[in-house]
Amino acid sequence: MPTSPSSSAQAARAAVGTRLRDLRLDAGLTITELASRCGWHHSKTSRIENARSSPTTPDIRVWCRACGVEDQAPDIIAASRNAESLYVEWRRTMRTGLRHLQQSYADLFDRTTLFRVYSARIVPGLVQTEGYAAALLGGVARFHEAPDDVSEAAAARVERSRIIHRPGRRRFLLLIEEAVLRYQLADADAMAAQLGHLLSVGTLPAVSLGVIPAGLPERSIRPLEAFHIYDELVAVELLTARVTVTQPSEVVLYQKAFDELRELAVYGSEARTLIVRAIEALGR
Repeated sequence: MPTSPSSSAQAARAAVGTRLRDLRLDAGLTITELASRCGWHHSKTSRIENARSSPTTPDIRVWCRACGVEDQAPDIIAASRNAESLYVEWRRTMRTGLRHLQQSYADLFDRTTLFRVYSARIVPGLVQTEGYAAALLGGVARFHEAPDDVSEAAAARVERSRIIHRPGRRRFLLLIEEAVLRYQLADADAMAAQLGHLLSVGTLPAVSLGVIPAGLPERSIRPLEAFHIYDELVAVELLTARVTVTQPSEVVLYQKAFDELRELAVYGSEARTLIVRAIEALGR
């Protein structure tokens, strides 16, 4: 079972720190001597080497210069930037608005052939209606103090989701907990429209929609954080960030978790029955 979705990012940071430490050791420098040559406190050197803080591009250039290996700086800078890209803070990405964030997934969606999505709390973005998306993104924008472009962002999310209807070889395996159907994120009309949309998309040939019933007497795997598997790449959604999982051993664990969760779900008429019951409950 996946245990630490940020470990891929941390491992990449640690690799950069280890590489810089090796340069220092190869140059015969102590932590204090390296810090003196770089013009900073020795504690900063220790934090970077132990991946407790990330070096900036100037930090890496100065470090390599101090070790007499300036030619290695570009490669280490690239590795450091890759490490930072694995852990993307929501607040930072939302500075330009939520619409831009929705559009940033376009290339990834275009090159993915197999989408595997699990969500325990909300309807997956791929099958959200505009009203539901607006309610969800409005709360996200308020919480993260992002620019108010919610209407545009919701429209962009719906436009992005049209990929489900495009002809081609893409497949979409969607798994949700039954609680997703019952959590009234939007008003009753918007929720009814959203649940009705699930009934519709669940019939598409390219889509497999599974609902994991609440109250199962036993289940092999507990509800997890939302995660998306785009072919062989995993993205995990946390409160503060999106983590990209790239370590093969972790990717395999998420794939295993998805397969086990699929075995818990119901499909077809059984899934539709759960959705219809949720719609009926809106009028009570």
